[in-house]
Amino acid sequence: MVFSLVRGEETPAPLVCLVTVNYDSPRELKAFLEEKGLGMRKKFGQNFLINRDARKKLVDALEIEKGEKVWEIGPGLGAMTAELLERGARVTAFEIDTGFAAILRELFGADDRFTLIEGDVLAAWRSAEGAPYLLGNLPYNIGASLLADLIEGRRFFKRMVVTVQNEVALRAAAKPLSADYSSFSVLCASAYTVHPLMRIKGPSFYPVPRVDSRGLCFDLRTDIDPALYPALFYPLLRGLFSSRRKMIKNNLISFVSSGILKMRVPTGISAEDLIRPVLEQCGLEGDERAETLGVDTFRNLAEALGPALERNYGNR
Repeated sequence: MVFSLVRGEETPAPLVCLVTVNYDSPRELKAFLEEKGLGMRKKFGQNFLINRDARKKLVDALEIEKGEKVWEIGPGLGAMTAELLERGARVTAFEIDTGFAAILRELFGADDRFTLIEGDVLAAWRSAEGAPYLLGNLPYNIGASLLADLIEGRRFFKRMVVTVQNEVALRAAAKPLSADYSSFSVLCASAYTVHPLMRIKGPSFYPVPRVDSRGLCFDLRTDIDPALYPALFYPLLRGLFSSRRKMIKNNLISFVSSGILKMRVPTGISAEDLIRPVLEQCGLEGDERAETLGVDTFRNLAEALGPALERNYGNR
């Protein structure tokens, strides 16, 4: 796809084309970057998705209507940004690379449907206006961290469509008792139903990464309100998976005794005494392991443990 700047249909006069980018050609992308004095920066995990069909399928999976708002993470030089704008979306793009940001402003800055937020998205998203949709060819070095950060920060989307490393995708969609099941799996399942879309081989990117990627679709759960999970749910989840092969009773004892909750430990009651009725309330024996439990059980544990801690420990 060769993209150059043109007005949308609602705008009366054409703009002068400032930049032309062939998003499908590694050779032309390399030449364009050299002409602009830009380079791919490994620390940002940058890889352009040059497979036009894959880009189209990812945007198709969003199922957006004209005028809807979309966050785009890691737009690079704007391959999927252009696709979104052509479909009438209103795009807020987050880009950390100042050189790429300058190109994005040249390409799309005159379009009032386009907003650019420069800087690290891990810091910038909290102050940005929300949107119902998120699209991203996520940088490899922040993919899992960003998804976890958004969920724990209770910034939810009706639908997210992203590309991540294949191993991150496997963990995001993993079910209990599978080798890839982790606290990240539970975190994703706590808010979304995760659907694998397609595996994307290395040559679909420039530069070619050493690992394959996978497109994922995250649909917000409608059977629960993810915003109502107790605050304890997230640290408890990490605590119970800290030693995934250990029985949850032992991990709960370690979690309560660790001091991470900043609670005053009283005399007269042990962590084991405190968690015993919590386990009973949740219908658990204590010899289960975190890798066998579903998201509902973790939520039940957090909902039962919180009041027990307040009753017996109190705040420092």
